[in-house]
Amino acid sequence: MERPTPSRGRRTASAVLAAALALGGAAVAQPAVADSQATAAAVAGTGSFRLADIPMKDGVVLKADVFTPAPGTPGADPQGRYPLLVQPASWGQNDLEYVAQGRALAADGYVAVTYTVRGFWGSGGQVDVAGPKDVADISTVIDWALAHTPADPARIGMVGLSLGGGLTLLGAAFDPRIKAVASLSGWADLTDSLYSGQTRHLEAAAVLAGIQAPTGRKSPEFARVLNDLFADRDLPDVISWADTRSPARYLDRINANGTAVLMANAWGDSFFNPSQVTDFYQRLTVPKSLELRPGDHASQEFSGLLGLDNATWNSARSWLDRYVKGAPAPAPDPGTQPVHLEVRPSGTSESHADWQSVSSRTEHLTIGADALGPDAPGTDTPGAGAPGAGAPGGPASTGWQTTVLGGIPSGASGGVALLSGLVDQTLHQPPTVAVPLLARSAALVRQSEPYPRGLSLRGVARVHTTVTATAPQGTVVAYLYDVDALGLGRLISHAPQSWSGRTPGQPFPLDVPLFATAYDLPAGHRLALVLGTRDALYGGETPLGSRVTFGSTKADPAGLTLPVR
Repeated sequence: MERPTPSRGRRTASAVLAAALALGGAAVAQPAVADSQATAAAVAGTGSFRLADIPMKDGVVLKADVFTPAPGTPGADPQGRYPLLVQPASWGQNDLEYVAQGRALAADGYVAVTYTVRGFWGSGGQVDVAGPKDVADISTVIDWALAHTPADPARIGMVGLSLGGGLTLLGAAFDPRIKAVASLSGWADLTDSLYSGQTRHLEAAAVLAGIQAPTGRKSPEFARVLNDLFADRDLPDVISWADTRSPARYLDRINANGTAVLMANAWGDSFFNPSQVTDFYQRLTVPKSLELRPGDHASQEFSGLLGLDNATWNSARSWLDRYVKGAPAPAPDPGTQPVHLEVRPSGTSESHADWQSVSSRTEHLTIGADALGPDAPGTDTPGAGAPGAGAPGGPASTGWQTTVLGGIPSGASGGVALLSGLVDQTLHQPPTVAVPLLARSAALVRQSEPYPRGLSLRGVARVHTTVTATAPQGTVVAYLYDVDALGLGRLISHAPQSWSGRTPGQPFPLDVPLFATAYDLPAGHRLALVLGTRDALYGGETPLGSRVTFGSTKADPAGLTLPVR
């Protein structure tokens, strides 16, 4: 049976939000695009810039910029050829997005070819969303660059932001000539980005559609997929479409090609959650590096587009210098290991040998009838609740049930797409709630005792409970908060999880892995776990007015597993 569509009011609000963000983003992120002729004239004065039309195999023409090193620039091979970097523009943007980076690359001895992805701005064709046509275009752009610029066929790399970041990973899978890529705010699994926890990420999809509308031409396939996603129909076809566009599907190709991969993303990315990035990273067997910082989608890289010093772009340049240009590897430094994290909320930096080393142990808290506490005696996990470990004391009861009204807002929220992560980055202020004021009729709320010495959370926290519902389908959104002495809760992480086809009144186990994070809980603060059934970010499946019961038994206790250092 087809499930009900989102309400008209909900869809209208998303559309208004998308339009506002799209207009604001275009005005701020693309100052160069407002007057492309003036930009081209200014850059052309350096003698290393030209506009180009690049024909694709199907006749579509892509608009491109070509940046070439000035004569005598170091880095050429004996035939006078320079390493090549291909830069696909990001979602809704055009080739002039990378003017500052292109000039810097040319001055540093690279041929840089940046292009507007098909379907956007002056490029022909229709928006393919990193589909087979977009992937084929990467190889055609490389062929053109080798034929029309002093590019070295043995030294080819890619760097891109957002859509460009996803395309760099797909390029690594489908063109073995590419030696290294730097994927900035890209995705690894588009299905997980749009449908993690079997839950539609509707607000993010609405914002992406809003950004595309003024600058791109949707293909019939893309239009159909968007409509199906919003209408909650034909989801297997939507998933198949997204799988085809997921680098994770082609990970074996990337590993076989040996392409060196740098991935840089934000903890609060509204579109591409960090968990799908870390999962992909762990399965790579090629030279690799991962950087995660506070922020939202593309917010960490923005200043680099203006030509300002930027840590993420600096890392990308160093990576490409090493694996494309062939610069010597830096001297070993334990402070700059492959996995680099900026910890929230302080912004302190950490480096680790691999993702598995980010956390050193797990602590398990029992979700009790009215609180979070350490496991009952005899069930402690190593390090959890041990004397001096900083965990609160006192066992929690295991047999309980809490019933909430489904589809009702509780006050807990994952934030606003494209905005909340940016506020967290700039003001160290994630989505915040007054925990005592959360609606207990609409959500389960449990708090721990204060942690005297704080707690260093690293990785993916996991919630387990038993659910009994009056409807066969539903959605739970789990939130983990840092709660201060005033009861203000700052969001550490969250994630949705949906179910369908369940027998009403029949209990079933439910596990919710939260999105990966690195967060230091301050000394004296509490943890709060909230389980609600509605969040404006997501297309929830819990019918309005239904009842959802969370529970715990001695045979199957409800708990919260925390990865910590």
